[in-house]
Amino acid sequence: MSNSFITIGEAARQLNVSIDTLRRWDRSHRLQSIRSGPRGHRYYKQSDIDLYLQNVGSVAQQWASAPVGYAPHPDLYCQTRDVFQARLEKLQSVLRDKVSFSAMSLLSAVAGEIGNNSFDHNLGNWPDIPGIFFSYDMRIRTVVLADRGQGILATLKRVKPQLHTASEALNVAFTETISGRSPEARGNGLKFVRSVIVENPFTLSFQTGDAHLSLKQHDDDIFIQQEGIFIRGCFVTMGFEDVL
Repeated sequence: MSNSFITIGEAARQLNVSIDTLRRWDRSHRLQSIRSGPRGHRYYKQSDIDLYLQNVGSVAQQWASAPVGYAPHPDLYCQTRDVFQARLEKLQSVLRDKVSFSAMSLLSAVAGEIGNNSFDHNLGNWPDIPGIFFSYDMRIRTVVLADRGQGILATLKRVKPQLHTASEALNVAFTETISGRSPEARGNGLKFVRSVIVENPFTLSFQTGDAHLSLKQHDDDIFIQQEGIFIRGCFVTMGFEDVL
């Protein structure tokens, strides 16, 4: 094996779990190995172990805010809508074993709405890297999406030129029926996302540009604050820690 691969014993040591746990994770596709040799010994990519140990939200934020675009790790990157839809179906499959059918349906619907919005509003107009960052971490029950698209302000200014800041645009996106794809009769996407979050034990963090929105169950009002980190497109985390 090359230096980029490690044994299952070394992987277990780095992750602080037993070898039997890694075998179970491999069978359930939580962390897959590469088999080698006549006896099928398990080996792991060091990069996969490093990625597993990282906070996926931090990885997405770094990517979305980087001055120069680059393709994320293949396991986190959906360059096309087809890849995103396939990964979304995988998320649904994973959620079936973790939460109720109703929660699984709502979480995947919100993730699908946000991810598809990225493709819809940036089609043919990606500033640098096309596609989206999409991943999840069942250890902390978080789904993460991000893109390096035009951002909500640039998108909505096409139909509402009086918007001047990312905060104004983000507020409009979550409270008004408006679409950056005029004259299409659309524009309920993020209002739908808002309704799902406030009616269920979920949390949402949504940033575009320097505007950051936080939302949780029972929130009647929109709370937006200015951040020091600038996001090229959108960076979203959705939590479901309290979901059964």
